[in-house]
This record gives sequence, structure tokens and C-alpha cells, in this order.
Amino acid sequence: MKVTVDWALCDANGVCAIEAPSFFELSDDDELLQLKEEVGLDDLEQVRSAVRVCPKHALSTTAAGSAS
Repeated sequence: MKVTVDWALCDANGVCAIEAPSFFELSDDDELLQLKEEVGLDDLEQVRSAVRVCPKHALSTTAAGSAS
């Protein structure tokens, strides 16, 4: 599974960085950084939580091998 950010929607409010800190973080300039895309089984719940709580609905997941 992959997690992607729709940068046109993202406000970099950091909720995803709280829910999935191994995938997202805020820079010193309050810019959102995506640290990785591939989601393993151990990270699945935290990524799903980040997708669910994103206030701008800027996060999504796709199955591995799916076309974007």
C-alpha cells in the first residue's frame, strides 16, 4: 500500500504528523514533509488514522501496484 498527499489540498496543519510520525513531519518552516510512501503492515493503522483525521482530505492510500 502507498500513501500519497494531494499537495493542492494540503494546508500543512500537521495532524498527519501526529498520527503517523514515521511518514510525515513538519519542517522548521511549517512545511509538511512526506518521509516515505510505502506502508507496511506494522504502519497500516497509523497511516489509516492520518488519512481519516486529515481536515482537508489531502491524504489517500492506494494498493501496491495500482496506477495513480
